[in-house]
Amino acid sequence: MQTRATLVAPFYRHTTRLLAALCQPHRLVLAALFVAGVIAAVVGMNWRWLPRYLPLLIQGLEMTLIMLVASVVVGFLFALPLALAQAGGAALLRWPAHAFCTLVRGTPLLLQMWLLYYGLGAVFAQYPEIRQSWLWDYLRQAWPYGFVALTISFAAYQGEIMRGALAGVPRGELEAAASFGMSSRQIFRRVWFPRALHRALPALSGEIILQLKSTPLVATISVMDLYAVITRVRQATFLTYEPLLLMVAVYLCLSGILIVALRWLERRVPTGS
Repeated sequence: MQTRATLVAPFYRHTTRLLAALCQPHRLVLAALFVAGVIAAVVGMNWRWLPRYLPLLIQGLEMTLIMLVASVVVGFLFALPLALAQAGGAALLRWPAHAFCTLVRGTPLLLQMWLLYYGLGAVFAQYPEIRQSWLWDYLRQAWPYGFVALTISFAAYQGEIMRGALAGVPRGELEAAASFGMSSRQIFRRVWFPRALHRALPALSGEIILQLKSTPLVATISVMDLYAVITRVRQATFLTYEPLLLMVAVYLCLSGILIVALRWLERRVPTGS
């Protein structure tokens, strides 16, 4: 049976290494500069507008998070079939999937968003059948077009990442799983997909961070996300630096939380059984 000292020793060593890493001179200097910058911003800038616009800022942050989470989840669900079609599908499926990923990745996300909102949205408005249906309650709003554009973009980029990860799984592992009598579905669920996901997670983490930084583009089609609210605050208060610094701080916090959560996930995703 392990003693208490045996159980505490790994935690003590990990804590000691962490403190030693944090106490390095360059990190202490950066931390001091950061604290000094925060104090200077709080003391020397005008933040009297913040309580008035706080409810609107919270609504904008909620829209940003909804756009991020929904587009990442749905985009990944679309990315997996795209990756499978390119990695192991027939030519009838492989070429359309490759063409879709190439087209989406080769055009700016802002252009895609404008084509959907100003182009497709205008087409929908020309049909009385659509305007009189229940769909018009959604199609006349801006957020569905922003959501679709973000989802398509994430699916195309992540589809290419998963294609490479699926293709990179050693064929011998798949053949070994088949020799144990696993069906194609069991091989995919227990070996191929877990191994590919483990290989793709570092790139997936980067794509999620990039997706977070792409969400402000929905403000260009009148979706009231955090960036749109900050723009409204700047126009109403004639302030420049304070609203922008607040937005920078929020996005830095969100990015930090995502990085920590995704690295935790990387350490716990199995590599396949």
